[in-house]
Amino acid sequence: MSSHLQHLRLLYHRAANTLILRIAIATTLAGAVLTKVTQGVVSAHQIVPQSSAICPIHLFLVVVLFIVTATFYLALRPRTVYLVDYACFVASSKFRYPKATLLEHAHLSPLLDDSTTNFIATILERSGMSDQTYVPPILSYIEPYCGLDEARAEAELIMFPVIDELFAKTCINRDAIRVLITNSSGFSPVPSNADMIVNRYKLRSDIRLMNLSGMACTASVTAVGIASNMLQVIPWGSYALVVSTEIIGPLYYAGNMRSMQLSNILFRMGSAAKLLSTSRSKARFRLEHLARTITAANDAAYRCVYQEEDEKGNFGTALSKDLMGVAGDALKANITVTGPLVLPGSELLRVLLYRMAKKVIGSRRARQSIPNFCLAFEHFCIHVGGPAVITSVQHGLNLSDKNVEASRMTLHRFGNQLSASVWYELAYIEAKGQMKKGNRVWMIGFGAGYECNTIGWMCIQPSSGAHGPWASCIHRYPVDVSNKV
Repeated sequence: MSSHLQHLRLLYHRAANTLILRIAIATTLAGAVLTKVTQGVVSAHQIVPQSSAICPIHLFLVVVLFIVTATFYLALRPRTVYLVDYACFVASSKFRYPKATLLEHAHLSPLLDDSTTNFIATILERSGMSDQTYVPPILSYIEPYCGLDEARAEAELIMFPVIDELFAKTCINRDAIRVLITNSSGFSPVPSNADMIVNRYKLRSDIRLMNLSGMACTASVTAVGIASNMLQVIPWGSYALVVSTEIIGPLYYAGNMRSMQLSNILFRMGSAAKLLSTSRSKARFRLEHLARTITAANDAAYRCVYQEEDEKGNFGTALSKDLMGVAGDALKANITVTGPLVLPGSELLRVLLYRMAKKVIGSRRARQSIPNFCLAFEHFCIHVGGPAVITSVQHGLNLSDKNVEASRMTLHRFGNQLSASVWYELAYIEAKGQMKKGNRVWMIGFGAGYECNTIGWMCIQPSSGAHGPWASCIHRYPVDVSNKV
């Protein structure tokens, strides 16, 4: 009996989302309204003599036009998307990777020369990271080797526990999940990571799958945007599961090129799972806006984060010396789009008047006017690419140290977790009890291509306590990292 009810419910939802049914409902409502109005008109004619008769067909057309227009508006307007909840992966202490261990392995490795070892020591000292970060088991060896089996084992290690936690927090029926999006830049197997999740949790056969790769640290924000678009065209109240991670084992670089060694030094293990829906029930955040800026048409931007082989054939990811400049230009282009959407009119007017005055005066030395984004957002989650990235964005947006506290503390505690890092920052803000109902959060992600993607959330239900990845250590934060940056 229950299976028949499920089929009937599915059939009803599909029918309710068709245009034909909506038009039928509109016509029925129009007929009902017309009947009532006609009765009122007849009564009015009986009471008050009229010199000119009202044509019923005109009245009918007006009522039908009004109802059909309202129906089309409600049917075609974008649905509001909500973040039901999210979860972040917390590794076991046995995966801890102190900086001293990394440096010792560099000294013992026959693959690295002394200059590379000294470079690693210098970057570690300035990295802003603690000794509590985590790496997968394969990277704990002096000479790591990551084959296909090791990479799959790492993917299962960091994806499944975080999905289990999210399901436990939300208590949703897995059949309600109609969209699944995963992102991992360095590991894209066959079958995909998304198929791996479907197989593990036995998700529905008609689920819409998407597996993103090659987008690096900004892929999490991109995945949320894609999920939001897909939720617009499937039955209302459906759920989209987004899993953001990076399998860092295959990214290990075994050569001496400094631009490629940075990924070995800064990248750490992490994963985040998010559940999105068009239903407000149990939701904690509302999606306000999303803006993407892609600068891949520029050759320098395209190659500033680039996978290639060095002169000895060692595979790795090279980070260009132009990275900070490219990131700054991408951020400027992005806030040009985002600013008019989120800033109050008074702030937009101030910036406009300042720029007009600057053009009239013609002074090139005049300081550039920076919009005050603190008027639009109470909290900021900036991608933790490194201390220099956080400082650059802080100065570029004229933010205070308090505004970037979540970013610096996430870098210190967990390292650069690539696309998942912004969710650890959100978890930090909530664990500190700083998130209030109505607060707005701005997530800023940077990634290969080069891309700068931003997303704005509004809190509608704050967390009830210090749960998640910071539960065991939030009492120790914030810490002073000024002498390490």
